[in-house]
Amino acid sequence: MATINRKIIRERIHKRIRRKVSGTAARPRLAVFFSNTNVYAQIIDDEASKTICSASTKEKAFVGPGKANVACATNVGKTLAERAKSAKIEAVVFDRGGIKYHGKVKALADAAREGGLKF
Repeated sequence: MATINRKIIRERIHKRIRRKVSGTAARPRLAVFFSNTNVYAQIIDDEASKTICSASTKEKAFVGPGKANVACATNVGKTLAERAKSAKIEAVVFDRGGIKYHGKVKALADAAREGGLKF
């Protein structure tokens, strides 16, 4: 069998996770994505198919070059938690997007928890 690259493996894992994880109005889904240069996170109500709030390193509020590292992931997590609180969201379902729960993903999740989100 031919070797499968990491992108295809991550997409398969993400599809498997999305079968089980879904966001509602009472408890929306916190989805994360990391490109090579940026960190993206958004809170989504899957029933209404709407993004409630989002944060990323591409925004003007984040100074410096956008890098997908632990420090930037922490900042995105804190910012997203503040925006979620202003949108009156307290609890979310975490969707790691097929990425292992360590490093950047763990830093973003911990920062969101410290900001007041429960998951």
